[in-house]
Amino acid sequence: MVSFPSWKCPWSLVVAIGLLLILASASHMFLSPLFPSSLDFFGARQNSASCAPFNASSDHRRTERWDDVEWAARFPADSHGAVTYRGAPWKAEIGRWLSGCGSALATVEVVENIGGKSCQNDCSGRGVCNRELGACRCFHGYDGEGCTKKLELNCNLPVSPEQPFGSWIVSICPAYCDTTRAMCFCGQGTKYPNRPVAEACGFKINLPSQPGGPKVTDWTKADFDNIFTTNGTKPGWCNVNPEDAYASKVKFKVECDCKYDCLLGQFCEIPTVCSCLNQCSGRGHCRGGFCECDRGYYGIDCSVPSSISPIQEWPEWLRPATVDLDDKAPTSSDLLTIKAVVKKKRPLIYVYDLPPEFNAHLLEGRHFKFECVNRIYTDKNRTLWTDQLYGSQMALYESILASPYRTMNGEEADYFYVPVLDSCIITRADDAPHLRMKEQKGLRSYFTLEFYKRAYDHIVEHYPYWNRSSGKDHIWFFSWDEGACYAPKEIWNSMMLVHWGNTNSKYNHSTTAYWADNWDQIPSFKRGNHPCFDPAKDLVLPAWKRPEPGAIWAKLWARPRTERTTLFYFNGNLGPGYENGRPEDTYSMGIRQKLAEEFGSTPNKEGKLGRQHIANVTVTSVRSSKYYDDLASTIFCGVLPGDGWSGRVEDSMQQGCIPVIIQDGIYLPFENVFNYRSFAVRIQEDDIPNLIKILQRFNETEIDLMLANIHQTWQRFLYRDSVLLEAQRQKKLFSVEDDWAVEFSKLEEDDAFSTFIQVLHYKLHNDPWRQDIAQAKRDFGLPNFCLKRTH
Repeated sequence: MVSFPSWKCPWSLVVAIGLLLILASASHMFLSPLFPSSLDFFGARQNSASCAPFNASSDHRRTERWDDVEWAARFPADSHGAVTYRGAPWKAEIGRWLSGCGSALATVEVVENIGGKSCQNDCSGRGVCNRELGACRCFHGYDGEGCTKKLELNCNLPVSPEQPFGSWIVSICPAYCDTTRAMCFCGQGTKYPNRPVAEACGFKINLPSQPGGPKVTDWTKADFDNIFTTNGTKPGWCNVNPEDAYASKVKFKVECDCKYDCLLGQFCEIPTVCSCLNQCSGRGHCRGGFCECDRGYYGIDCSVPSSISPIQEWPEWLRPATVDLDDKAPTSSDLLTIKAVVKKKRPLIYVYDLPPEFNAHLLEGRHFKFECVNRIYTDKNRTLWTDQLYGSQMALYESILASPYRTMNGEEADYFYVPVLDSCIITRADDAPHLRMKEQKGLRSYFTLEFYKRAYDHIVEHYPYWNRSSGKDHIWFFSWDEGACYAPKEIWNSMMLVHWGNTNSKYNHSTTAYWADNWDQIPSFKRGNHPCFDPAKDLVLPAWKRPEPGAIWAKLWARPRTERTTLFYFNGNLGPGYENGRPEDTYSMGIRQKLAEEFGSTPNKEGKLGRQHIANVTVTSVRSSKYYDDLASTIFCGVLPGDGWSGRVEDSMQQGCIPVIIQDGIYLPFENVFNYRSFAVRIQEDDIPNLIKILQRFNETEIDLMLANIHQTWQRFLYRDSVLLEAQRQKKLFSVEDDWAVEFSKLEEDDAFSTFIQVLHYKLHNDPWRQDIAQAKRDFGLPNFCLKRTH
């Protein structure tokens, strides 16, 4: 039975108001919920407090939280069981709480301590001083207190008579090795000493043994003639004049190219901006991925001011602030600590300033400029977005660092973000001797687990926050193909951000077809026996997708039903049965192969089509030059795993196509918080032969409703916040904006980062474990009916 609040009005007035409500409900029944999420319950359209069925001030005085019946009465679910909040269809209990409490959230006052601690010898000019801790973050190749110790990071593995440069490794070098980064350059004595000599560039290349065969690099023989010679018609790589080469006046070794970051051109002759987190926030210099901060600033992106930083230059997430000086006298070497009172909204996130081995060093020492970043820069220092699917890790990190939800006060923090960049660890594993995986049996998954374990050890040793909740309020991001499957057992209590939501209910083992990422062989005393994903505590985030201004300008996501003439579409690798397909039978757990066997629309290696192929169904491995347009011309689009997760649901949503999910027991982005029935279809793997029959059962009304929900939700599957941060930086440098900046600036709905924050806010007040944690009295900025009694 539904209960309603008491009324204190004459019955005649109650009846009159009731009739008006019935009429209003009838007119809007098919247009919106009775209480649309856009209505401000806590400020707008309030009449007499004695006669209103819902009153903000009286509810603020309530000491108890609403019960389930009261929530349901105020925020009814739609026909799919969803409650809409800010355009998105949420699971009912989440949508109700956000609708009632998200719009009621007020600012709270938080004391931020602006540090003034000093570091030994000011880090010797080889690092950045963390003024909160009084500790140095040393540049790549330096270590020790004050960064006084120079490391010797060799490019080559141990040599032998048979292998004079050691066995092959990405950093292998026959020329000059920069031992601070294990990177290979031409070196002194050449015309271009800072030109990279990457991988095969420096070694002999054997011609194919048979027509059409591949060239083979002989890693035992240096190609000194083609590196160092000064021959006039064919100078070595290290002496080639770019102008002569571009004018075809001289020949050069074509296997040499420009792989390192901060350089462009065939001969690395054009210096460019390097890729750093938030490009050092305009308060430092990006040196290959590590921010060398201006005096007075620190942090991985130079976004944290110290007590010597001008207050008027503080970042936006620390403004406006009321400032007070610490009355405790500083030591002779330290400066005063400034206490800044800043008004913020919860949830508040504390970001650990980890040692750079977990993030900045992995960026600074990478051997391929596109690895683990979502952008590099052109010869004009314009932004060049990449297709790096793992770029979401960098995008989220940048958004948190620049967010008003960030705090430096760990005692006030609701969450603690631990920024380990596994997208860099995986791609850089075994690429230099100091990143060898010998002890991890050559497994990148095991190697990555060890990184996370060391990060855990660091924060437990140096910070007091872990034990407050046994790590439950900590957040870790595992961006690689199988997500947190290889998380060390010590951190499993925490919230895991992943792209692979495998609950292990069906696939209770590693599903990757790439042996180096397999986690089945990781010892149980390291990994434990946890699943890959726990929907009660973890969250699947969207993968990174390169900004496509043309698709946004053309509004492909809004293409009407009448222009969607293809019933079902899937374009991607279909496994060993097709040309250029992945050779492993286990690829995609065999799911893509099953789909192709039934509905393949292009011939496989045997020249056969799928058993049930029909005209308006496309299942092909042939790359399309108009992929996004194909998706926008389709009603239903396939979302199937690849080697672990794939980015197909993001493609579908961003082009307005209804996702058809075929992967049992594996969650998609935000699926444990959104009501996916409102805009997607799930098909059991065993039902693949019946796929088309199932889709044909949906009537036009159901299809139109799902398409309409996609129109309201698609922006939550892209990282607009991170893109706009970059747009703001570029706008300060250039008078003319790039197309991507123009189009993304027009988008107004909540994106992936906004959704992430909303989920954290809900979990802050609804995760059961929070009731069991004794917390100091805090101001949460919410009315009482939103809070649990323990608060």
